Amino acid sequence: MTTQPPQETVPPTPAELGRLGEDLAAEYLTRQGIVLLTRNWRCELGELDFVGYQDGGVVVCEVKTRSGEEFGDPVEAITDAKARRLRRLANAWLSRYHIGWVPVRFDIVTVLWPKDEHVRLHHLRGVL
Repeated sequence: MTTQPPQETVPPTPAELGRLGEDLAAEYLTRQGIVLLTRNWRCELGELDFVGYQDGGVVVCEVKTRSGEEFGDPVEAITDAKARRLRRLANAWLSRYHIGWVPVRFDIVTVLWPKDEHVRLHHLRGVL
C-alpha cells in the first residue's frame, strides 16, 4: 500500500488575496451598518473598492490586504498620491450618479492574512 504525501496548500496569488480581503471587508462593513452601494467601481481615473451609505452620508472605503508585514503595515500603502486619487474618484462617482452635496467619509480597512495565523482586520474611519 502506498500513501500519498499530504498536499500542501497553495498560497493565494496577490489578486486572490486581495479579493478574499475585500470579501471579508464587505461582510464586516455590512455588519457595521454600512449599506454597500457599489464594489470595485471603475472609471478612467481608477477604481474605488467600496462606496457605501451610512448616517446620511457616503462612505468611500479603500481595502488593503497583505499576507505579512514584510513591507510594513498595509495602511502604509495609502500614500498622499493615493489619497488624492481616492478624492478625485469619489468626486467622479458622485458626479456620475448626480448626487448633490452630501457628507463624504473616507475609510480604510486593512486585512492582514498571514499564513497559518488568524486574520486581523482593522477599520480606520474618516482618515483621508
